Formats: sequence, C-alpha cells, structure tokens
Amino acid sequence: MAIKGFDYAEFAKNLTAQAKDIVPADFNENQKQFVINTLFNLSNMAGKALAEDKESNFNAEQAMLITQIIAEWSFHKSVDLIRSGIPQQYWDPIMQKIAYTIFEIAQQTFRQNLPQDQILQLIEHHVKKAYDESIKELKDRNLISEALMEQAVKQSNIDAMMQQMQDEQQVPPQPQAPAPASAPSQSAPAAAKSAPPVPAKAGAPASPVDMSKPIEKYKPPKLLKLVAVALLLKRVTDDRVQSILNHFEQDDAGTVLRYMYVDNLEEKVDPSVTMRVLEDIGKNLPSATEVNTNLLVERVKATASMMDRQKLESMVQLERPNVRRFVFNALEGEFYKMSPRVAAVIASHLEHSV
Repeated sequence: MAIKGFDYAEFAKNLTAQAKDIVPADFNENQKQFVINTLFNLSNMAGKALAEDKESNFNAEQAMLITQIIAEWSFHKSVDLIRSGIPQQYWDPIMQKIAYTIFEIAQQTFRQNLPQDQILQLIEHHVKKAYDESIKELKDRNLISEALMEQAVKQSNIDAMMQQMQDEQQVPPQPQAPAPASAPSQSAPAAAKSAPPVPAKAGAPASPVDMSKPIEKYKPPKLLKLVAVALLLKRVTDDRVQSILNHFEQDDAGTVLRYMYVDNLEEKVDPSVTMRVLEDIGKNLPSATEVNTNLLVERVKATASMMDRQKLESMVQLERPNVRRFVFNALEGEFYKMSPRVAAVIASHLEHSV
C-alpha cells in the first residue's frame, strides 16, 4: 500500500455500511442494491487508484477525503438517477462519468492546495455539470424524451436531505441511545463518521471571482493571460489539464482552475483581447511536431460555417496580419505558414466565439 495508514478497501466497506441505513425506504431491493453497489465499487476503485499513485504524494487524510467525496456523491446521484425515471441500462455509464469527473477535479485541486471549501464548491459544480450533460446526451441521441430529461435534471437528493436536516433542527431534540463503544478500525474524516453522507455545501470561494464586470476590465496583464489559459483548458481533456498546470506556479494554477469553472466564461471576455493574449502565449510555446495542419484548417472552416461572415471579419480586422492571413487562408482551404501551436490557439478561440 503506497499511502501509510490508508486501507482503501476497509474504508470503502465502512462508508458502504453507513450508507445502507439511509437508502430511501421506498426503493425496491434492486434499486437499493444499485445504490449500495455503486457507492462501494466507485469508492473502492478510487481508493485503490489513490493508494497506487506514486506521483501525487497524497497523505492518508487527503486520500480518505477524496474517496469519501466520491462515495457521498455516488450515493446522492445514484438516488437521483433512480428517481429520475431514466432507464436502468444508462445508470452505470452516467455514474462512472461522475466518479471520474470528481476524481480528476479532486486530484487537481488537492495538488494545488486550494482551500477545502473551494475544492468542494468546484466538485459540486462539476458533478452537476457531468450529470446534466449525461442526461442531455441521452435526449440528443433520442434515447429519452425531453419531458424525461427535464424531470431528471430537476432531481437533487442532496438538497432534499439538507432541507430535511434543517427542518429536523427546528424540532426539539429527542433522547437518543448512547453511541456504541466500538468504532471502525480505520478512522475516517469527521464528516464520514456521521450519517447521512452529505457533501459539505461550500460557501463563497476564499478568493471569489468577481463576474459582475467583464474580464477585460481587469488591469493586471498577468490575470488576462491566466484567464486566457483557463478558456483554452476548458476544451482540454481532464487528464491533460493537470500535466499542463504542473508547469505553473501554485498560485497561478489555482487562479486558472477557478476561472475554468466559471459558467459562460467566454461571454465575459472581450474576444479580440483574448485572441491577442493567446497568440502571445502561443509564440512562447514549443513548436509542435504532431499537429495536423489540415485538421486546423478544417476546424476554422467548420467554425466559420456557423458564423456570419461579417461577424468573422469584424472579429479579426483588428488582429495582427498573421492572424488574419491564417483565418482567411484557412477559409480557402490553405494553411498559412505559422507555428501550428499558435494556429491551434487561434482555431480554439474562434470555436469559443461561435
């Protein structure tokens, strides 16, 4: 076991045992087993991956907290899926996507030493996003109806349980039997020892992102660059985000992560400003050896086909000559000779502008 004091299998069993007592009573046996099995399987797999990770250097407390978060959200979202009416054959893929999302975001944020309330907030944001996107994908593939999609995205067991807990706090406490003397052999974080398992609702971030004004109003040029990087990384797969952020200073990486998870970030940024910033960043990147220039041309053409020509011309008219030549050459099916990495940055920004 790579992490001293972290017995992931035993910890997953303890979390599962706690959850058995709070599975909704109205669920049938098949539904109850799905909730329990999902929680155990996903928390056990996550714990094993953390225990065998030789690069992250997580301690036992961090590994237990990440595993606990996955177990808790696995409980709540599996309950949501059952109550949603979504056919059972789609439950497992959706839960696996949610667990993978939590695992990646948790690893990234813990490595960057972000405050715990901010970590929980980012994870909650992405859990909801992954769940909603999965449901919408079923609708887009004509596997469920629009009415069922709307019903599914309204489900929130965590909100229902928190409301119930708040209501119960307004009732005078009833006498309770003393807690049993025995405890699990492996100590869990405090939140894991209490039922029901409810991920803490984070308050405002320690360094809140003020979205009341457009990003371009911010003065520090460094912040503009970090926001531009966040825009770019929103289109990068989660497994590549961390490898990129590893090259940043810790504080800068945390800023990028915060902006990555701001809703509709593209609408808050002046496109012309961002394009110039991304071009400057691209010039300092190593030259690409495997970027398919034909693919870049096709990406620009595909984006332009969804955009009014006048809007496109207005967007690039104030840009540097090389940017304009790349865009308009691409519309003619030709690749203007420039750094493929810079071209990829420009293509990505155009896609975000549609």
